[in-house]
Amino acid sequence: MQRRGKGCFTQSIRHVIIAFTPGNTVCTVLARRVSDCHNSHFMYGDENMLRKIRALTLLTTCVLSAGNAMAADKLIVSTWGGGFKDLIDETIAKAFTKETGVEVQFVTGGTIDRLNKAKLAGDSPETDVTFTTAHVGYLYANSGLFEKLDMSKIPNAANLVQQAKVSPYHLGVWGYVYTIGYRADLVPKGETFTSWNDLWKPELKGTLALPDWDPSHIIAVAARLSGTDAAHWQQGQAKLKALIPNIKSFYTDDANSQQLISTGETPVQVMLSMNAYNMMAEGVDVKLAIPKEGAILGVDTIGINKGTRHSELAYKFINIALKPEIQQQVAKIYHGSPTVTNAHIDPELAKLPGMLTTPEQWNATINTDPQLRAEKTAEWRQWFSENIMSH
Repeated sequence: MQRRGKGCFTQSIRHVIIAFTPGNTVCTVLARRVSDCHNSHFMYGDENMLRKIRALTLLTTCVLSAGNAMAADKLIVSTWGGGFKDLIDETIAKAFTKETGVEVQFVTGGTIDRLNKAKLAGDSPETDVTFTTAHVGYLYANSGLFEKLDMSKIPNAANLVQQAKVSPYHLGVWGYVYTIGYRADLVPKGETFTSWNDLWKPELKGTLALPDWDPSHIIAVAARLSGTDAAHWQQGQAKLKALIPNIKSFYTDDANSQQLISTGETPVQVMLSMNAYNMMAEGVDVKLAIPKEGAILGVDTIGINKGTRHSELAYKFINIALKPEIQQQVAKIYHGSPTVTNAHIDPELAKLPGMLTTPEQWNATINTDPQLRAEKTAEWRQWFSENIMSH
């Protein structure tokens, strides 16, 4: 029912007015003065009229309650735009709406932009459910923006791989790797990047692009090649500085990455495997290599915004996201690795570089603790900007 103005409308019935108020409640207002009520037919004589009033009041309340329910039954999901939003819409959201009858709407944006918006919203979240990276999920949780999950309401989480059990506040919905993507026709003949060390080869001078928003991948690589891990990343600083001559550009987003590699401006990139396969599907001649030291593990996660009024719907959405058949669709459409062990992936798909379908493949990645990444993100970005990007 459409409301018009502060009071929607009034309808009088004999001695009584049924008033629709701004809060969608129903008030019955006697037409008689209160002082007249002691001898009114309303109080004592007109039982038939009283039954009519009760019936109309009940009907009106039901109609308005249904209207409120329809307005409330809409789940708002925060996610990235483009292909990732489409992926969620075609798989998880479609199944959720089919099962519950509840519409899903999206609020899209960059990872950090959406985090900042959530911080500004505080206890009145704009969205009910948020997709984000594993380490940024910790920034949500540490800021009190995620609800602690009741795992009894997510039975499909029982099948999660260990790497997807990120925190009590957010869970992994698909995995991927950051690894070396390259144009075989534009790099030295025979180069297949069997080791991360190959990025430092002098013959690759001025060919490499890295993401400008997150240096953690190459920091973890430099640490590994220096005999340590990301927790002791300072030991890899010299290695990182030695890479400067080979760096041509820093891409700002997925579209910029695709543009740089498709034109050949940067024929070598550290890139997200899911994006690489998307580029291949669009005709970009890019290949993926998995270095012997392992690719960098990434897990995209989901959490429930603290303060949501649709908590139960949010739990249903997460549980549907972890259904094996939904995970299989994600793998088929966008080459996201399933985070549940009972998803069955086509063997031809499972053998592609960057697909993680066995415990051995998950464990063979370079897995930087996402909580450490969350703690070090600001420090790493500042150092990288001052010492690498500024050159």
